[in-house]
Amino acid sequence: MTTHFFADTGVLLGRSMRHITRSVDTIITTTIMPIMFLLLFVYVFGGAIQTGSDSYVNYLLPGILIMTVASGISYTAYRLFLDMQGGIFERFQSMPIARSSVLWAHVLTSLVANLCSVVVVVLVALLMGFRSSAGLASWLAVAGIVILFTLALTWLAVIPGLTAKTIDGASAFAYPLVFLPFISSAFVPTDGMPGPVRAFAEHQPVTSIVNAIRDLFAQQPVGTGIWVALAWCVGILIVTYAFAMAAYRRKIT
Repeated sequence: MTTHFFADTGVLLGRSMRHITRSVDTIITTTIMPIMFLLLFVYVFGGAIQTGSDSYVNYLLPGILIMTVASGISYTAYRLFLDMQGGIFERFQSMPIARSSVLWAHVLTSLVANLCSVVVVVLVALLMGFRSSAGLASWLAVAGIVILFTLALTWLAVIPGLTAKTIDGASAFAYPLVFLPFISSAFVPTDGMPGPVRAFAEHQPVTSIVNAIRDLFAQQPVGTGIWVALAWCVGILIVTYAFAMAAYRRKIT
């Protein structure tokens, strides 16, 4: 049964990846906004923002990576909605394949596409002066956090992809996620924020994740911060996966 699932997922993943390679503009579109924010904040606002860091691009990049993922997952909901409306799911149900492999193919496609976008953003940041003394272990830890966060948000994207009534509704859910980093430590330290805003910023997942990535890049002690970030990622992943599978079961029964 397990072998059957992996084989089916691999075949369907190939199908989804072919769609991505035929429309590379998806990855380009996903990276444009984060890169524009990177350029805007570093070269326009960076000189007026006090972060206590020698390089503002070093301070800013972790938040931009989160924004890149948040903007990329809307395409998962979009592609899933189109498949639902096109009757692809009904055809797959008539075939002897593992039913969950259909969703996993979309999720893994989203993971690959978003990681490509993240790499592009990091390369642009390097051209803008981003430097890190992090070793291989720290880079792998950053990659692990980004992968977990991408999986968590992608399963969140599956829910509107399955339940939305219109194509706009399927992708519009990502807008609040894209702007959530603005109310966090992604762009400025939370110390100068008004009381209620600061309380929200310090206790939402983006701040924990951004701070953990920033400390790893800077080779700073991460302490319990990395476990808090991982707990947020795993917690969101478990909850969104459960809700997505429940929505999927309702659709196919």
